[in-house]
Amino acid sequence: MAHWVVAGLGLLLAVVALSYGRRLSRRLDALSKSYWELRYDYTRLRSQVSRMDPEQADDAAEPPQPAAPSSVTFVPLSSMKKKP
Repeated sequence: MAHWVVAGLGLLLAVVALSYGRRLSRRLDALSKSYWELRYDYTRLRSQVSRMDPEQADDAAEPPQPAAPSSVTFVPLSSMKKKP
């Protein structure tokens, strides 16, 4: 009898976890969609502002300064193998 109770509780817990996972998946999908819509609107509005005020657009269009070169270089893993 105890085995059936444990199995029933396990099944109930699995169903609750599945529904919770699906709910989180829907929320993440909605959040991702909202992010991309906001990004699209931001880009569209920025282009409209740049058309309205070309002087400000020239200041914003300057390319950013390149980052300082890092001291880390690519090291292939094959060179790190110990050789007998």
